[in-house]
Amino acid sequence: MTKWLLLCAAIACEVTATLSLRAALDHAAWYAVVAVGYLASFVALSLLLRTGMGIGVAYGIWGASGVALTAVLATVFFGDALTATMGLGIALVIGGVLCVELGSQAAQAARAAQAREARREGPTP
Repeated sequence: MTKWLLLCAAIACEVTATLSLRAALDHAAWYAVVAVGYLASFVALSLLLRTGMGIGVAYGIWGASGVALTAVLATVFFGDALTATMGLGIALVIGGVLCVELGSQAAQAARAAQAREARREGPTP
């Protein structure tokens, strides 16, 4: 559970920082939020990696979620375009991340099975 909370925190901070970067074009005070948001995002991401989540999985979910949320929220807050083609691209990115996550889970299960088998066989003479 801690892994997913840290991942959500990293994503939320990164999206906040990115949207603040856009807001800073009109009001320079938003640059403070940009700096704090990116710093907090990388701190949360590094703490996440310490929990044992693989970098490929963590970065993939973080990056894809950031892209998708930023695109949608930029439409809401700033009136940026969000076309069907962009939506398809976001869906493909999310699908790719799901494939990485599923592949990671399969690899972890295989490693666990190998470790169990090695313990059953005992030490090699």
